[in-house]
Amino acid sequence: MKNIKIVFMGTAEFGIPTLKILNDVFNLDTIVTNYDKPSGRGQKIRFSAVKEYAITNKINLLQPKNLKDEVFVKKIQKINPDFIVVVAFRMIPRIVWNIPKYGTINLHASLLPDYRGSAPINWVIMNNEKITGVTTFFIDDKIDTGDILIQEKIKIDKKINAGELHDKLKLIGASIVEKTLKGIVENSLQRVKQIQKKDFNTAYKFDKKNIKIDWNQNCLEIYNKIRGLSPYPGAKTSFVSKSGETVNTIFYESEYLVEKHNHNNGKIIHEKGKIKITCKNGYLLIKNLKIEGKRRMDTESLLNGFKIEKYEMVK
Repeated sequence: MKNIKIVFMGTAEFGIPTLKILNDVFNLDTIVTNYDKPSGRGQKIRFSAVKEYAITNKINLLQPKNLKDEVFVKKIQKINPDFIVVVAFRMIPRIVWNIPKYGTINLHASLLPDYRGSAPINWVIMNNEKITGVTTFFIDDKIDTGDILIQEKIKIDKKINAGELHDKLKLIGASIVEKTLKGIVENSLQRVKQIQKKDFNTAYKFDKKNIKIDWNQNCLEIYNKIRGLSPYPGAKTSFVSKSGETVNTIFYESEYLVEKHNHNNGKIIHEKGKIKITCKNGYLLIKNLKIEGKRRMDTESLLNGFKIEKYEMVK
């Protein structure tokens, strides 16, 4: 299908397998990604994974600040693509998504209409879902609400973290994007309206509040939060000493044990090279973490130089 001209829009690494398929199977004419901006402590310019792919493969690259900009819109109109394919990008204005012959297709990492929003992979784990998947759909004027084309389901392993699930879904997603484009061109796909319901789950943006561990929750809820936020942005908490000194901490990996105890929730118990923390109905065993000012490491390595006995609680 090298006669089918594609414009790809995206920024995140999640879109790279889709880019590879579009480049191999179709005519990937242009890649649109976010403009460069400084990030991190050094405020250095870092190219996105998508920009790196465009440069490496010598594909025409556009980085507009404003997707409604007249010059940018005219460039897309001049390209006259058969499809625009969107993976993890900004909201696309009608003046742009209405340009392609066949339409603008979005790949979303959930089974829509559940988990519309920016962090579906994290939230399905945090909410202890058993099944998730990917969806292709036509973009419309709202976010993640357009007509569905293809969905593919996957079971969620009880121990998988968000990073691992991300890597599975990006490959499945690339595959269904290929099937979707071919199905539309061959007129073999039927578009389906999204079910309208009041109680669907939402993949909210992360903020300081919803990435912080609530030690009054039960062990399973906290365990799911840790793996759902691993490796990024990480489940946040603080070690607290008897004197009230705190040190910010991120937990990346844990196990849990449901068992009665007489301690207050959030008590730190350290024994035999392990860190256990009490929660509502048992204990959380911390396996991998990062203390403020130190690199990420396993618990055993941390305890070689960190005086955990100084701290008695988390909050």
